[in-house]
Amino acid sequence: MLPLNIRTFDLNLLKVFDVVMAEGSLTKAANVLALTQPAVSNALRRLRLALDDELLVRQGRGLQPTARALALWPAVRETLQHLELTLAPQKFSPATTTNTFVLTLADATAAELMVGLVNTITSQAPGVSLRVLPLTTRDPRRLLEEGHADLAIGHVPGVLSELSALTQAGGSARFFHQRLFASDYVCVMRKDHPLASQTLTLDGYCQAQHTLVSFSGRAFGLIDEALAALNKTRRVVLTVNQFFTTGKVVAHSDLLAVLPRHFLNVTGFESQLAVRELPFEVAPIHVDALWHSRHNQDSAHTWFRDQIQAVATLAFPPQNKSASP
Repeated sequence: MLPLNIRTFDLNLLKVFDVVMAEGSLTKAANVLALTQPAVSNALRRLRLALDDELLVRQGRGLQPTARALALWPAVRETLQHLELTLAPQKFSPATTTNTFVLTLADATAAELMVGLVNTITSQAPGVSLRVLPLTTRDPRRLLEEGHADLAIGHVPGVLSELSALTQAGGSARFFHQRLFASDYVCVMRKDHPLASQTLTLDGYCQAQHTLVSFSGRAFGLIDEALAALNKTRRVVLTVNQFFTTGKVVAHSDLLAVLPRHFLNVTGFESQLAVRELPFEVAPIHVDALWHSRHNQDSAHTWFRDQIQAVATLAFPPQNKSASP
């Protein structure tokens, strides 16, 4: 196969490829691109010839990317987005923009930040729309990489450790983060729970039954890791992926739960709960904003991050929030 001649290569083919990969359908891609389906098919045929790979093959009613297509797509998408940002006008006007920002975060964090953020957006940028997706992972980098979300907000210590190690090793930063606020965990139970009338001990905690908030669905989390370090275990009866659901269950059962302290005052049912300090050490909660490097210099995205930081600063005592890769 002859090497690709970039001087004669039609870069428009990459745009078609990106949309077809995103949509998984020639018909849907044609609608997005405002082209006919034969035109999209012809563009794919030319790209296949240029790259000497099938790229996408039919499987049932959909299209199955080849290994080469899956390897190419992230680089193609990032290049196209970077080019669009470079060529687009840089001046951003909140009052006239019609941007849509997609956030992914847990319900506990959303309960703290969304009211203030919505009020800010509607007053400063009435044409802006927000979409909020549930955060169901401790590593949202793939969502950001593939463009499913513009910004992730959450407790992502593993991600931050990896990014720090990469930076120290001299690697290039593909993601940036910013500290929004810090909190800690507390044990909650219903007001008339048998343990509510006495000092909560480690043995008493471990002998009780528990509910666990787990984004992954695993019945083993940060609390279980802390207990394991003490050669202790607990019985997890219920695992859910929502803090609100957990709080409601605890308020009407004999289960205990560990929740972020900052979440309790926005639940609406804090008065039904007894709050106790944990009888063992657990690392504090650091809630960070995380975004892909392609957005780092984008004026609209920078403005949006600034609004989130401002809302978080009003809701919580000032923290060290320096942006870093």
